[in-house]
Amino acid sequence: MARFIERAAGPSSRAAWAFVLSTSLVLSGCVGSGSRTSSRKPARPVAAKPSEPVYAADLAAGGVPASGVSPAPGQEGTTIGRGPVRVALILPMSEPGQGAIVAQSMRNAAELALEEFQGSDLTLLVKDDAGTPEGAQTAAQQALGEGAELILGPLYAGSVQAAGQAARQRGKAVIGFSTDASVASQGVYLLSFMVQEEVDRIVSFAASQGRRSIAALIPDTQYGRVAASRLQQAAARQGLRIATLDYYPPGRPHDAVRRMAPIVAGAAPQADALFMPENGDGLPAISQALQMEGFDPLRVKPLGTGLWDEPRVAALPALQGGWFAAPDKRGFTAFAERYRARFNVDPIRLATLSYDAVTLAAALARMQGAQAFTDAMLTSPAGFAGADGVFRFNPDGTNERGLTVQEIRGGTAIAISGAPRTLVAGN
Repeated sequence: MARFIERAAGPSSRAAWAFVLSTSLVLSGCVGSGSRTSSRKPARPVAAKPSEPVYAADLAAGGVPASGVSPAPGQEGTTIGRGPVRVALILPMSEPGQGAIVAQSMRNAAELALEEFQGSDLTLLVKDDAGTPEGAQTAAQQALGEGAELILGPLYAGSVQAAGQAARQRGKAVIGFSTDASVASQGVYLLSFMVQEEVDRIVSFAASQGRRSIAALIPDTQYGRVAASRLQQAAARQGLRIATLDYYPPGRPHDAVRRMAPIVAGAAPQADALFMPENGDGLPAISQALQMEGFDPLRVKPLGTGLWDEPRVAALPALQGGWFAAPDKRGFTAFAERYRARFNVDPIRLATLSYDAVTLAAALARMQGAQAFTDAMLTSPAGFAGADGVFRFNPDGTNERGLTVQEIRGGTAIAISGAPRTLVAGN
């Protein structure tokens, strides 16, 4: 990526800059997310591209939006705002099915962000990539040709990669929403919820609570493989032993559970924690299989990722007392209330990514106009504070977030270790 003009700053001015950004991005005095504020039926996960890890549930069965959001034709080529600094927002507005529903909610969140940022200097160029890399490349080229100084989105890994290639040729940065760390790089930053950070947080917490040996039951998906790889790295850093690691075909965990039973169940378990990076679709079968093998969550602590952060997971008997890492619930609760008041529907869970990306772009533009979106500014070690808590972009394009650890108790999840409100520079 072409080098950007960097802003010289001494310690005092850098601290003031970080304070201004944090103040600009804090929402209603709360940081964090993760909760659903609707009483509607729990939703099923968003359908992602085959190579794309999924964070959490957003849509109801049969492709009907849990939030009531429906795609609005004709919005893919619109602009939002009237500021002098142009920023592109690339989403799969016309992708058939669920992708367009996700895109519409994220577009609404972007509009809400500009409305709430008083006197924003931005004009958002909303572009449709139809959920394809080819569409993303074309959308990025169009936006850059129209003067975009920064690209927000796209949603899928291949599309982020394609948009990044177009942006790199113009010396512009991308803030994408994919969870696939393989497409991150200098200049292509991911704002998504990344399983790697959640694994690090839960393993570190488990070690701090005296856990010493972890068994792992892993779905044979890309998400599962990424989680398993990170588990081994995190366990090595914390001095924990991996007692066993077993993969199973999605939806068919029973054979793997039976193989693992001598290690996690019975009179003398060989592990004191069981890591299961699975979602609300797959966990009921695992819970049932574990119960049949005599698994006791009071003896072997269940561990999970942000995929666990939904009501149907918290109701499973084999997960009671389990721990998982996820953003704090309060930020999303506050965001969802404002979103409902504005659009009369519930937001999807991923909508805060768009909200935070637009708010960050507006805050940076307020400070330095069109020259604000440099690598140095975007990778500030102090980070930023948004709807989902504090976060910062790493130089390699991945991100670090402040996460809670939550414990499942009696059918609900309770935060037992709070998310940090600041990120320590250099860590």
